[in-house]
Amino acid sequence: MNPRLTRLQPYPFEKLRALLAGVVPNPELAPINLSIGEPKHPTPMLVREALAAALDGLAAYPATAGLPQLREAIADWLKRRYALAQIDPATQVLPVNGSREALFAFAQTVIDGASGGALVACPNPFYQIYEGAALLAGANPVFLNAHPERGFRIDLTELPEATWRKVQLLYACSPSNPTGSVLHLDDWRRLFELSDRYGFVIASDECYSEIYCDESRPPIGALQAARELGRDGFPRLVVFSSLSKRSNAPGMRSGFVAGDAALLKSFLLYRTYQGGAMGVATQRASIAAWRDEAHVRENRRLYAEKYAAALPLVRKPLEAYLPEGGFYLWMRTTIDDREFARELQRQYNVLVLPGSYLARDAHGINPGRNFVRIALVAPQADCLEAMQRIERFSRQF
Repeated sequence: MNPRLTRLQPYPFEKLRALLAGVVPNPELAPINLSIGEPKHPTPMLVREALAAALDGLAAYPATAGLPQLREAIADWLKRRYALAQIDPATQVLPVNGSREALFAFAQTVIDGASGGALVACPNPFYQIYEGAALLAGANPVFLNAHPERGFRIDLTELPEATWRKVQLLYACSPSNPTGSVLHLDDWRRLFELSDRYGFVIASDECYSEIYCDESRPPIGALQAARELGRDGFPRLVVFSSLSKRSNAPGMRSGFVAGDAALLKSFLLYRTYQGGAMGVATQRASIAAWRDEAHVRENRRLYAEKYAAALPLVRKPLEAYLPEGGFYLWMRTTIDDREFARELQRQYNVLVLPGSYLARDAHGINPGRNFVRIALVAPQADCLEAMQRIERFSRQF
């Protein structure tokens, strides 16, 4: 067996199941699960119809590089969304089976585990795939804490120069899971400067980029930042995105990687052996999704309504804020986050995720401790009922 597997920590939801073992929820209240970031809004009809119309594609092996029409649809969307003058669909765009598997596989492509001492920098708290990808590629993760006083943006000063010299890959997540924070142009400038100085690759996870409340202020993306800072060709930079959140289609497992052509050439080679081709029917449905923005605006409207209704219910001693992107509330608790989640489930039958399960002890703290992540994915009535129960629960502290 691969000995590196022993270094993987249980996934947050496995930890949550263990935490709740033996807990008997209040039977007088209907269960409400806000622990998992799985979209519950309906998949758009145009996507369903395109998928059904393309079922003849099941009879053909798909190419790993994907259909030219899909790469063109993604490139067109990137140009519209981020005001890019040019991006080559043939060399700078690659369809993938959802951002999760691509984020993991990409580390296996770029990490030189045989060199010894390779490091992968991750935000903290973070999406656990980053850590697992680093470990199974033969590297060690190092963490950049997201502090409240910085608006939950990562602190790039926490790693000394000797550590930066060993970093081969840095994962960014903007908007962040779980905090909803967005990296600003100055953050990207600093990241690019560090990448130039030490030679590491930046993998920007942007699967929440299309969920935000202010239509006039879409979150900046890494490719957009590179363009504004004059970085032609996106050197050592790739971005990952997905239809899961944007188009409420997590079951399609459809996303893309875009950016540095040389990196994508190597990633395509890796994926050719991995067998990561997207089915033709899924590709056809993805084209329809990337070509349409009306359903995305409607999706944002629904989330904005939930935030507008839910946030006024957050009363002291709890603390929460409107995130810049994503569909989570990152709520501070006044007791240990694990105890909060356990007792909330027992007394009020509401399931949330302890923040400490999404972070690691680094630089003297666990930045997820005494926070919980609440996914506003359920119908609005359920979200509001859950928030009312949480507010009642918090009165005892």
